[in-house]
Amino acid sequence: MWWRTRRDDLEEKLGYRFSDPERLGEALVHRSWAHEQGSIDHNERLEFLGDAVLGLVAASWLYARHPEQPEGELARCKAWLVAAPTLAREARRLELGERLRLGVGEERSGGREKASILADALEAVFGAIWLDGGPEAARRVIERYLEEADRAGEPTGGDPKTVLQEVVQGRGWPLPSYAIVDEAGPDHEKCFVCEVSLRGEPAGRGEGRTKKEAQQRAAAAALEALAAAEDAAAVRSEAPDAPEAEDR
Repeated sequence: MWWRTRRDDLEEKLGYRFSDPERLGEALVHRSWAHEQGSIDHNERLEFLGDAVLGLVAASWLYARHPEQPEGELARCKAWLVAAPTLAREARRLELGERLRLGVGEERSGGREKASILADALEAVFGAIWLDGGPEAARRVIERYLEEADRAGEPTGGDPKTVLQEVVQGRGWPLPSYAIVDEAGPDHEKCFVCEVSLRGEPAGRGEGRTKKEAQQRAAAAALEALAAAEDAAAVRSEAPDAPEAEDR
């Protein structure tokens, strides 16, 4: 296989040995290479699965690790743990970029160092481990990642606005839009209400004594909503199919 010469090193860093090495190989194939080769096999389906698995494991890990933290803080921490810059930092430590199969154009444009490509590849690897070894194997590998990320700290500012921007950029969405939708009280004691929109739709509201504080709280509310939506999607994906009604 084209990547086998360095597979052992990657599996050692991951702490997981694949039963079916082809799954790891698929996780390292970018769609640009697949399209150039006329193939339909690339890592986006595995990335989709790995993203959901990562979100569920991160939520469970944070819940158990920080019993004193309220929901909003847990949501903020989860958001930066699953954000592209944090994932990309771990992908660089694993040297995933060197192992990726990229198309010529993506290679020339520096694709091996792009945070979005690296983050997607790492999520694809998580998805591949889930399929190859099951939920417990994926949980162990992802928790090692979470512990490493927690020790290293947030790669950029950890305020809710910054985290929200990283999250939407990692998804390829337009930047968040903030608007002050209400204000009340005398000049010396104003209360501002801010609404943040994602892709043109309201995503969260927050109040504050200053516009900046209101924006931060709106961003935190949006992060909570995104995390709740991701967790709900993960639960749905894990739910067994309803049995078909028997013929009477």
